[in-house]
Amino acid sequence: MSLPAPQISFVHLRPQEAEDASALAEFIAGQHYPFHVRNRPTAEQVREGIASGTYGFAPEHYSTEQAAETDHRGWWIYAGQVRLGVVVLEDLTDDAPLFDLRLADEHRGQGWGVPVLCALTSLVFETYPEVDRFEGQTREDNIPMRKVFLRSGFIKEAHYRRGWPVEGGEPVASLAYGMLRQDWQSGTTTTFEWNDLVA
Repeated sequence: MSLPAPQISFVHLRPQEAEDASALAEFIAGQHYPFHVRNRPTAEQVREGIASGTYGFAPEHYSTEQAAETDHRGWWIYAGQVRLGVVVLEDLTDDAPLFDLRLADEHRGQGWGVPVLCALTSLVFETYPEVDRFEGQTREDNIPMRKVFLRSGFIKEAHYRRGWPVEGGEPVASLAYGMLRQDWQSGTTTTFEWNDLVA
């Protein structure tokens, strides 16, 4: 008999608080991200990102007026009591936000991708009623993440040739995957015809 998997939960990042800022810098600088544009960020680069608002603000750190203009919001990701990683939502002032997901090295390849993305998708649509579609992007050679998108109900919507910079190498294609609110609500997938027009 197998035990049920721990429930995925999200805890607001509080990067304006010294303890959380230190934990965030230590976490991100301590991992390797082979498919991110910057695959080994330093703690100093993370602190610069905190200062510029890259990791967002906890709700209690801004007024209602500021909240309306907040473009980034971050969360720690947990499975039960285990911290899996961190995620930041971007472009929250639009109706189609993106996300930046970073799982700890030791938690990758363990089957967490789909439950984390499904839980994140629910968080987005339940928290932000104005959001109609949710999007994520990855490199063409990030096969594990591409499979996570598909297994989570997202579909490929764009393929930008040579659109993803690579440190010390040639650019690779950047792929965009999306989930519509109507598909999330219904549990179905709305598809479309890629080659719908012939020249």
